[in-house]
Amino acid sequence: MVEVSLPHSRFEDLGDEIRLIWRGTLYADFRKSELERAVKRKLGISAEVEVKDGSLFIQTDREGVGPYLALYIQNNLGALLRNRYTNRKVIYIHEGLGVPLLGYNAFGLIDRGTNLIQVRGVSGCNMSCIFCSVDEGPYSRTRKLDYVVDIDYLMKWFDGVARIKGRGLEAHLDGQGEPLIYPFRVELVQALREHPNVSVISMQSNGTLLTDKLVEELAEAGLDRVNLSLHSLDPEKAKMLMGRKDYSLEHVLEMAEALVNAGVDVLIAPVIIFGINDDEAEAFIEFARKIGAGKRWPALGFQNYIPYKFGRNPAVAKVKPFKEFYAWLRKLEEETGMRPLVLKPAHFGMERREFIPLAFRPGEVVKAEVVLPGRIEGEMLAKARNRLIEVVGTKAEVGERIRVRIVRTRHGIYIGTEV
Repeated sequence: MVEVSLPHSRFEDLGDEIRLIWRGTLYADFRKSELERAVKRKLGISAEVEVKDGSLFIQTDREGVGPYLALYIQNNLGALLRNRYTNRKVIYIHEGLGVPLLGYNAFGLIDRGTNLIQVRGVSGCNMSCIFCSVDEGPYSRTRKLDYVVDIDYLMKWFDGVARIKGRGLEAHLDGQGEPLIYPFRVELVQALREHPNVSVISMQSNGTLLTDKLVEELAEAGLDRVNLSLHSLDPEKAKMLMGRKDYSLEHVLEMAEALVNAGVDVLIAPVIIFGINDDEAEAFIEFARKIGAGKRWPALGFQNYIPYKFGRNPAVAKVKPFKEFYAWLRKLEEETGMRPLVLKPAHFGMERREFIPLAFRPGEVVKAEVVLPGRIEGEMLAKARNRLIEVVGTKAEVGERIRVRIVRTRHGIYIGTEV
């Protein structure tokens, strides 16, 4: 019997299929009969495949069959990859695809004219928050696929951006979803820590995927701060807001404390929906004090709920004008003594920096090559001038060359329509 070994992988038996789980966050399903036929075609032998204790075995002693089947699986992995948390198809973006990592909102890098660079290696989320601005999570009705960016390719582009932006950068790991589903999460933090232009590494997270082991790994790799998406301290209300009955508030609270104990600063970041969780504001403040959050940066970052066109907007949510929201925060500061609650860029060491030069002007028509499907129906991604353009309302297919009118360029995120 020959064992097939692949790095960072384990196998599960699904009956007629074998599931390969890669780095804990992605999977691919192979039919047993397909793997057995591949062996017979290549080596001329009949041999059954089976899974034991997370490993894949072939019932043969034939030399070379293990390495061949491992290579076969690796070569077919890209077309079959799916996200374990959303079950959506995954497009793995690597240097060979030639896809730019500037210009799109769902993956890559985003520069908003400061010393903070948003680093987005993955899309998708394990939660389905009822107020999600991009309708993310396993119950999404609009998102049809996810992306994962190869870490070496992501760092290559980050280095290019960092050369333009200069030293003293904050690399902020966020995205349309949960950054911790990125399969190279620890390696990314470590690579950013070693970059000479990076001073601070922060991450947005809902905390559900953290474990004691992962907390230690992230701390050792050099993570400085986690902005923790914690929206209620009532277990049942938290499940409702997060859109998951299996959400464990107790676990997230334990992980918040574990982060602080490991030397990673924590900023509690609730989205306040008036009429639902605004009455918990003082409880959030007391929890932050209890665990010792906010040692280097503010301990809390209350966010005002805003409805979005493509988001999930609960009917019970009361939209509070920002003028009233900030007045509410100032009153909280006075009543609790917790400051600052009205946050400014200076509280995070953020400063204005020159934007990466725009590649297009609004209204300009450019010739672009369609390189990837988009995340929602009628959306495709095209490239021109080494930038990505989100082309909306199109029926173009990958490989086509089309003319695109640029309709939006804000913060170097390009949206266009086919003409």
